[in-house]
Amino acid sequence: MAFRFLHTADIHLDSPLRSLALRNAELAELVGDASRQAFISVIDICLAERVDALVIAGDLYDGDQTSMKTARFLATQMARLHQAGIRVLKIRGNHDALSRVSKQLVFPDTVTIFTGRSQSVPQTAGGLDVLFHGLSFANPKAPESLLPKYPAAQEGAINIGIMHTSLAGSPGHDVYAPCSVVDLHGHGYDYWALGHIHVRQVHPGASTVVMPGMPQGRDINEAGEKSVTLVTIRDDRSIEIEERLTSVAQFERLSVDVTGTIEWSEVVARVRSSLETLRSSVPSRHAVLRLGLTGSSPLSWAMIRDKDLLLAEAEQAAEQVGDTWVEKLELDLAPPLAKAADGTADPVFELAASMRDDANSEAFRAAAKAFIQKIVADLPAEGRDFAGKDDAGLERFLDRVLASGTDLVTARLKAGGSP
Repeated sequence: MAFRFLHTADIHLDSPLRSLALRNAELAELVGDASRQAFISVIDICLAERVDALVIAGDLYDGDQTSMKTARFLATQMARLHQAGIRVLKIRGNHDALSRVSKQLVFPDTVTIFTGRSQSVPQTAGGLDVLFHGLSFANPKAPESLLPKYPAAQEGAINIGIMHTSLAGSPGHDVYAPCSVVDLHGHGYDYWALGHIHVRQVHPGASTVVMPGMPQGRDINEAGEKSVTLVTIRDDRSIEIEERLTSVAQFERLSVDVTGTIEWSEVVARVRSSLETLRSSVPSRHAVLRLGLTGSSPLSWAMIRDKDLLLAEAEQAAEQVGDTWVEKLELDLAPPLAKAADGTADPVFELAASMRDDANSEAFRAAAKAFIQKIVADLPAEGRDFAGKDDAGLERFLDRVLASGTDLVTARLKAGGSP
C-alpha cells in the first residue's frame, strides 16, 4: 500500500488586499476571503484522497495576525483532519515567525509543528517507514542556509525534508535560508517539500524537489491558477506527484486590441468577446482580470476621457459572462495624428507638448515628488507602497502619473468637455 501526503505552503491566511483598490464591495469580499476558501479546498482534497498526512512548508499565516477568527477557523479545519486520522506536519516560515496567533493556538496531537531545532518525525503506512525532517524559522530573518542543520538521510527509510527557502533567489521574493537545488539533490533525501516562492516549481533529479506555489493568489502579481501537490510513495519507493487546483479566484491579465474601432459599441463588443474567450480557459471558479486596451483608434481620446464609463461597460460585460471580474482598466492607446484636418499644426497637441515639457522640468518634478511624499507620510503603513517602495519606484510612479495626466487633459480637449 502506498504512502500519500498533500504538500502545500504559503497560504497567507487573511492576507490584506494589498494593491487592490477595489470599488466593488462584492469583489473585495470575494478576494478577501479567498485564502480561507482555498485552504478549505486543501483540507477537502486531503479528505477526498484519504491521504496519510498534510505537509505545510511554512507561511500558513500572514505576519502579525491577532484575529481570533483566524484561530477558530484553523481549529475547525485541523479538527476535520484529526477526525479523519490525517497527520499535519508544519514548519514555520518567515511570516509565521511574526504571528502572535501561531504561538497561542493549541492543536490536536495529530498536528506536529517543528521547532527551531531540526526534528525528525517517523510515519509508517503500508509497510513503508517514512521520516519527515523539518526545521522552523525561529526569527523572521534567515540569511544563512539551513541545509547543514538537516540530518543525514536514514538508510532504509523514505526521507522527506520540509524547508522554507528562497533557493538561489527569485524575483519579488526576499532571500531566506538560501540553498541550491544541486545541494538539495545531494543531501540524500527522497523528496524535498519546499515553501516560500509563490510559483510552482518541480526540480527532478536524485531526489524530487517541489516548490508547490501558493494555493491562492492575492493580486495581479500572483496571476494564474494555483494548486497543491499530491505525493504518492509507491511500495517500490518510486514517487509520483500530481498537481491539484485550489484557487478560488484566479488573477489574469487580458489585453484587447481596439485598433480600427470607430464606434463605442465596437470597443465594448471586442472587450466582451475577449472576456468570454479568457473565461473559457480559466479553471478556477472566479476570474479576476486586469484589462488593458491597446492600439490606435479615432476613439482613443474619448476612451481616455471616459475611462470610468469604459470600465463600467467592461464590468457589466464581465458580469454577463459570469463569475468574472475586472479589477482594473489600463489604457495604452496610440494617439491619433497630431495635425489638424487642413494640415496645420494642432494647437491642442502643441499645448500637450508644452505640458509635457513643463512636467519633465526639474522644478515641477521636485514639487510633485514632495507632494506625493507628504500624502504617503499621512497614510497608514499598509497603504504606503502605492507610489513605489523606494526612490526608483517613486520616480517610475511620477513618470506614469505625469504622462497620464497630460494625456487626460489632451483627451478632454480633443474629445470635448472641460479639462
